Amino acid sequence: MSNAKTTDAPMRRHLRRATLGLAGGLALALSGGLALADPARVLIPANPGGGWDGAGRQTMAAMNQAKIFTDGVSFTNKGGAAGTIGLAEFVRTAKGDDNALLVTGVIMVAGIITNKTPVSLNDTTPLVRLTNEYNAIAVPADSPIKTPQDFIAALKADPGALSVGGGSAGGADHVMLAMLAKHAGAPVNKINFVAFSGGEILAALGGGKIKAAISGASEFRQFAQSGRIRIIAVSGPTRLEGLDVPTLKESGIPVEIGNWRGFVGAPGMSEAGKKTWLDRFAKLHTSDVWKTTLKNQGWEDAYLAGPDFVSFLKAEETNWAQALREVGIVQ
Repeated sequence: MSNAKTTDAPMRRHLRRATLGLAGGLALALSGGLALADPARVLIPANPGGGWDGAGRQTMAAMNQAKIFTDGVSFTNKGGAAGTIGLAEFVRTAKGDDNALLVTGVIMVAGIITNKTPVSLNDTTPLVRLTNEYNAIAVPADSPIKTPQDFIAALKADPGALSVGGGSAGGADHVMLAMLAKHAGAPVNKINFVAFSGGEILAALGGGKIKAAISGASEFRQFAQSGRIRIIAVSGPTRLEGLDVPTLKESGIPVEIGNWRGFVGAPGMSEAGKKTWLDRFAKLHTSDVWKTTLKNQGWEDAYLAGPDFVSFLKAEETNWAQALREVGIVQ
């Protein structure tokens, strides 16, 4: 009897290993190279609390709520240099990882050009553009600047004295301030743009450390509703729902600028992995959960995926290189 037990135990272990190996191989085959229960790893190229952070977390939360991807997600914030520090980290560490995603957007496109970085979005696997958000100009609650015209007048009178916070240098916020300075007839090289990463801009504005700020309208909305700051203008073609705030254009200021955001995959992402994520984002885009998210966040639907997104990125590089030269941010 004891001999039989000694002989059967290794056989049972062998059969168990063979069965587990077969099951694991089948799981990988069915998932196209993706582990069935492997969490997504999302790198957010900014500090917590800002627009990129919200885009990454809200998108993945909606995907989970819609039951499109429910295997969990981990977030890493790596801010600085218009998102290019996070981009470099992603390119260096995520090679071939089908579950790795990077939040990207127009600020990163401009940052790559401004900072002349050795890495670019060409080193990633472009997936999707999801949202567009128009900028807003906000001031402290007790500011003497009440209207867009007041802002332009202050910029014209002394651009250096008007400290204006925004995202990274060379990004959409910085370019918008430069465009406003040109309209005011103020020298662009004299503007006082103060770069922030993540949500620190709200504390600085609410505390009066800066005289104004430019960022996505959704970032300011809650603080404005609580009375800590005032939004005086938005940069879109029409007024935003829920905000009784004029557009720059209706105020006689011909400036319109948007801030799109989306996702790219890791360098060397497999075709199966790419297709899986494109399918997930396509399902998200048509879901009621996502439509509610867009409305709640004040985001515009800007869905563009796959080859169309790749073509868009190429055009954006050209357009932003020209815009940055025109306003004197790059030579």
